[in-house]
Amino acid sequence: MAEKSVETKTVDRMTVKIFQSNPALGLGAAEDFGKLISSILTKQGHASVIFASANSQLTFFSSLLQRKIEWSKISIFHMDEYLGMTDQHPASFSRFIREKLVNFIQPAAFYPLRGDTPDADVELRRYADLMQKHPPDLSVLGVGENGHLAFNDPPADFNTTKIIHTVTLDLACRKQQVGEGHFKTLDDVPKQALSLTVPALLAPKHVLAIVPERRKAEAVRAALKGPVTPQCPASILRTRSNATIYLDRESASLLGTL
Repeated sequence: MAEKSVETKTVDRMTVKIFQSNPALGLGAAEDFGKLISSILTKQGHASVIFASANSQLTFFSSLLQRKIEWSKISIFHMDEYLGMTDQHPASFSRFIREKLVNFIQPAAFYPLRGDTPDADVELRRYADLMQKHPPDLSVLGVGENGHLAFNDPPADFNTTKIIHTVTLDLACRKQQVGEGHFKTLDDVPKQALSLTVPALLAPKHVLAIVPERRKAEAVRAALKGPVTPQCPASILRTRSNATIYLDRESASLLGTL
């Protein structure tokens, strides 16, 4: 079994957990998720969860699938999708969630974003309506190499009243998608996407940020040690007592003393 958390700290209002390795991080985050979702289900009998679609979530998903969770009482949302992309495309985020999680758990419902919608405004309204009908209780997100949350690249809007919007992806974000192997070239990466807003991502009762790997170390340092600013969207997590960020030794390597 992977090692447990080696450090737990607080930065402003946010809890920080640092693990020895990515697998240990995945195990610890899945354990916390299981406890939280069990408590929510005991209180209200059902739950809604937002999941990120990213390689950084894989050890968490793997550990989550080993736990006994009443998925039949849980509805699942995801947080972004490339505009103009079918869910059959290898880089589709709804496909990622389906293949890495949903196909194994039989949830109460899975609500995918339709990237290939003929009318983005109609799709935004549809998804916003679904989230208002099934308000998420828990948000599990990642942090991009440029500090983004979902596809809210810098400078992010911390104050919008929208639940979901259309965004234009910045160059760093698009390069990350190539670097992770989702696209062969930069020209292949779509320039726009549908994304939950920062306020929508942080609205649930609990927010878990899963952030392993050395390539995230600069973003983690900016988020935890720099100013709270739209130029580093993840820095907003520090203002939330309902947020916990999960790091491994590599992603925490530039933090020094917290």
